[in-house]
Amino acid sequence: MKKKFFISTAIDYPSYFPHLGHALEKIQADVLTRYKRSQGFEVHFSIGTDEHGLKMEKSAKKANKDLKEFVDEMSDNFKNLSKVLNISNNDFIRTTEKRHKNVVLKIFKKIYKNGDIYKGRYSGLYCVDCESYYLQKDLVNNKCPIHKKGVEEINEETYFFRMSKYQKKISEHIKKNKNFITPQSRRNEILNRLKDPLQDISISRKTVKWGIPLPIDNSFTLFVWIDALINYLTTIDYPNSRFQDFWPADIHVIGKDIVWHHSIIWGSLLLSVGLSLPKKIFSHGFITIEGEKMSKSLDNAVNPFELVKKYGVDPVRYFLLREFSSTEDGDFNIGRLEERYNSDLANGLGNLVSRVLTLSAKSAVILNDSEESDNGLSKEIKSTQEKYHQAMEEIKFNEALESVWQLIGVCDEYIEKNKPWELAKNNPEKFNSIINDLLVTIKEIANLLEPFMPETSEKILKQIKENKKGETLFPRL
Repeated sequence: MKKKFFISTAIDYPSYFPHLGHALEKIQADVLTRYKRSQGFEVHFSIGTDEHGLKMEKSAKKANKDLKEFVDEMSDNFKNLSKVLNISNNDFIRTTEKRHKNVVLKIFKKIYKNGDIYKGRYSGLYCVDCESYYLQKDLVNNKCPIHKKGVEEINEETYFFRMSKYQKKISEHIKKNKNFITPQSRRNEILNRLKDPLQDISISRKTVKWGIPLPIDNSFTLFVWIDALINYLTTIDYPNSRFQDFWPADIHVIGKDIVWHHSIIWGSLLLSVGLSLPKKIFSHGFITIEGEKMSKSLDNAVNPFELVKKYGVDPVRYFLLREFSSTEDGDFNIGRLEERYNSDLANGLGNLVSRVLTLSAKSAVILNDSEESDNGLSKEIKSTQEKYHQAMEEIKFNEALESVWQLIGVCDEYIEKNKPWELAKNNPEKFNSIINDLLVTIKEIANLLEPFMPETSEKILKQIKENKKGETLFPRL
């Protein structure tokens, strides 16, 4: 039986059109998914949209559209983004689906039965865009630290979840499991916040109508974050056999602004219902524009559909994974994308494949994987594989790609050193051996690139199999 692996992205809030930051998270998770599948795992990979809450109500009203119609339309934009980016997800979960509501009600009833819900009053500072409360000390110039907008003071009757009850257990879990929150900097932030007493969390809204009604009091709806986090159980059909196979989640891939929600709020809910915590919460950085987080509210969003249309899906995937560290913020620059395209893709990978396939096709050299030569490339392949696999296990995509491009550079040097175009005339046997070495290496490069650039990998492998140079992989810009 295949080993199981469950990976998810955060579900997107579709109050506005998707931007490049949404694309980054999907691509990172897709790389891990394809990599795990190549290792023989059966992977469940879920993405989706988080569709309830006050922000959605306000966005539909602003667009002058029926709420349900607006939500369906916006969710489709995110679904289309995953298709355009060649994302290999198993499921696209929507929180307005009946299956999700059913799971939310099951989980809520368990938490309630456990005595972890009580009624009270809440007053706090609320950011509608985040759908989250903030303490005064967390604000920057009295504004939300993420959206740079003013917050609303809310004072209302509510139902609370006893999150404070689970502070000790979660703190111990984070300290004991050093890789539970990655990278280390995010883990340290959470541990620092846990030095203060954990507050119970308000889990209901009286003024928000667009949400799942609270089972114990229909005059309230469930707080959007509680509803949203439970999607990870819905997508694996809690509590049935698929859930038994895939829980706990192996990795939640999320942005750095929602690590608290996934480690503390989600962790507390899971402990309340007696479920294991996820194995890893991996937090990536933001794509910034001139140092500012990309967002609709700051009006600096880059449209991923237009980017893919102009440059192609694999170049966009490659740039986002190679240019930036997997865990830190990266400033997006169209000039850098074009530089990377021409230097790494057109002049690097594309040129190498073109040169070698032209020579092999002319002389009808067929790839022979079993032929082991002593020309040095087999050692380089092994060295690259070691560096690549270590980087992939550590989720350092830029380093994994760097190792592959070092191998491409080695191939270029190998061609210059051996001058196969001269050997073709005066030493056919050596020529065949040299070209075979290069074909074996390029085949391995294509295999290593499959998680990152699936279309390109497929094209290269097809050209090698048919032993003919196909269309130019990356025409120079």
